[in-house]
Amino acid sequence: MKNKKRWLALGLAAVTALSVFAGCGKKEAKDDKGSVYYLNFKPEAAKTWEKIAKKYTEETGVEVKVVTAAAGTYEQTLKSEVAKKNPPTLFQINGPVGYQNWKAYTADLKDTKLYSWLLDQDMAVKDGEGVYGIPFAEEGYGIIYNDEIMQKYFALSDKAVDISSTEEINSFDKLKAVVEDMTAKKDQLGIEGVFASTSLKPGEDWRWQTHLMNLPLNAEYKDKDETNPDKIDFTYNKEYKQIFDLYLNNSVTEAKLLSSKSVDDSMSEFALGKVAMVQNGNWGWGQISGVDGNTVKEESVKFLPIYTGLAGEENQGLCIGTENYMCVNAKVSEADQKATIAFMEWLFNSDEGKAFVTKDLGFIAPFNTFSDEEKPTDPLAKEILKYMADENKTNVPWNFTTMPSQTWKDDFGASLLEYAQGSKEWDKVVSDMTEEWATEKANAQ
Repeated sequence: MKNKKRWLALGLAAVTALSVFAGCGKKEAKDDKGSVYYLNFKPEAAKTWEKIAKKYTEETGVEVKVVTAAAGTYEQTLKSEVAKKNPPTLFQINGPVGYQNWKAYTADLKDTKLYSWLLDQDMAVKDGEGVYGIPFAEEGYGIIYNDEIMQKYFALSDKAVDISSTEEINSFDKLKAVVEDMTAKKDQLGIEGVFASTSLKPGEDWRWQTHLMNLPLNAEYKDKDETNPDKIDFTYNKEYKQIFDLYLNNSVTEAKLLSSKSVDDSMSEFALGKVAMVQNGNWGWGQISGVDGNTVKEESVKFLPIYTGLAGEENQGLCIGTENYMCVNAKVSEADQKATIAFMEWLFNSDEGKAFVTKDLGFIAPFNTFSDEEKPTDPLAKEILKYMADENKTNVPWNFTTMPSQTWKDDFGASLLEYAQGSKEWDKVVSDMTEEWATEKANAQ
């Protein structure tokens, strides 16, 4: 009986040992393959990224997880996610300022194919000999307009402005004259307002505290020959104010109600033909085309530059650049890092991956792996490519990547809402944001 128990014990021990080794073998196999966890920045692209992840997993067997941060919460979400047991392996930074915050987590990508494929390697975020952030899209923004509505306005016999095409609108004064006359004639045009809602809901105000602010910021940088100053004067605050006022005063939504309006609301208003114009970027095409009941025709969706009254703006183009850079988490396993790099290289080099990039994401990818035939064909992307190729236009670079912090942006957005609602004077908006710029820059050092 004792021998029987002894052999039973030995047998159980052997089974246990085999189970442990089998478990270890399974874990090592999984680790060898690695997995990908992408923390996505843009809510409007969430469904597309999920579709990409599913396709890649089907093709390779490599697990790809996509989590999308809510609008305006990316930095906060990233801080939370990297502290977890299974953190993102792929995340985004917004240029040199973002790199300073996340440099401890960014792997060196200088030896990757992805970096070698960049058309302009100076676009990458570098530190010494290392490459820590790779741009993945050239994008642009301006005033999107519905040309069908504009043509209807130009055909009016009683219009107060002697302009017959959008090509003649090349300054703030001309834009203001046309917009205000269109507001006066909105019933004739069958619209509820010229501009879509100036969304100032917290987390939804990035079009104003970041994108619109880029224009006066760029002008100030040029005057002072600076690229990343510790303080700003907001020299061109009056120019900012007059375009912002034009949006507010000729919008489909009253200023006092803007704290509840989102970017989706704005894009829906445009898609449904309720308004003629909306400030946004080429990524907005997916929102326009995806709205139920969409009435705007694809061939009617075009761009105007954002005119603010700056000197020489007659030759101004769109705001074109890149804000987001892909980073691989240096603190995850080597297998996960390799899997993540392989996923990105599939996306920007394989036929299937590139089709997702151009047709679904609508990216103008900055890599030499894309031929001329593999560029986006949606109307807004085509407009960006047109402005990029126009040697008579000076496109505005993206300087907002040098803004001090998300806190600064959020507080500036809150000030803009207070101004819109009539509870804050413009001079106070200016003084608050310039003071906080200096404070936030100092805190970041």
